[in-house]
Amino acid sequence: MRIIIAGGHGKIALRLAARLREGAVGLVRNPAHVADVEATGAQAVVCDLETASVEQVADVLRGADAVVFAAGAGPGSGAARKDTVDRGASVLMADAAERAGVRRFIQISSMGAGKPPAPGGDEVWAAYIAAKTAAEDDLRRRDDLAWTILRPGRLTDEPGTGLVRLAPEVPPGAVPRDDVAAVIMALLDNPGTAHRTYELVSGDTPVIDLVATNE
Repeated sequence: MRIIIAGGHGKIALRLAARLREGAVGLVRNPAHVADVEATGAQAVVCDLETASVEQVADVLRGADAVVFAAGAGPGSGAARKDTVDRGASVLMADAAERAGVRRFIQISSMGAGKPPAPGGDEVWAAYIAAKTAAEDDLRRRDDLAWTILRPGRLTDEPGTGLVRLAPEVPPGAVPRDDVAAVIMALLDNPGTAHRTYELVSGDTPVIDLVATNE
C-alpha cells in the first residue's frame, strides 16, 4: 500500500511510518524534518498544509491507497493555529483526497471531540476541541470518502502493549502512541471500519482482534 500521512513528523506519524516503511509518504512543513521521516524507511514530501492549494496536495495523493491525517498545530500554538491546522488542514486533505480519487481516510482526532468544551476552561484547549469537532463533522458529510475517525485518549510515550480498548465510547484514559499506530495499521487493513468513530485507550484486548470485531 501507499499511505500518505499528513503531519509526517508527529510522534504518532513517525511510529506509523516505521511500520509502513517504504509504503508511507510523510508530509512535512519543515524541510529540516525530512531526514527524521526518511530514517523510518518512509518517503518525505515537503508540503505546508496551511498554504498549499487543493490541487497541489491532490498531486501528492494521486495513486495512494489511503490518507492518514495525523497533523496538529502542536503544543505551544495558539487558538488561531488550532483552527488552521486541526480543522483547516483536515478539510484541505479531504478535499484533495476526493479530487485525487483516494477514498480511504483515517482521521486522528481526540477524546473530547464532539462535545462542547467545559465552560471556563482553557481557551486554547477549547479551540482545539472545537477544531477537531469541526474536522470530524466535515468528514461525516463526505459520501465519497471511506473515513474512520479515531479519538485516542491521553497520549504517552510508554512502550506499546498491543492491548487496547476500542469502541464508540470508552471511559477516559491513556494510551501509548505505539498502540495508536498499531490501531491505525489495523484500521487500514479493515475497510469494514469505514464510516465509524472510535475512542481508544489502553485495555486488555489485542489490537487485531478488537479492530476485527468492530467491523
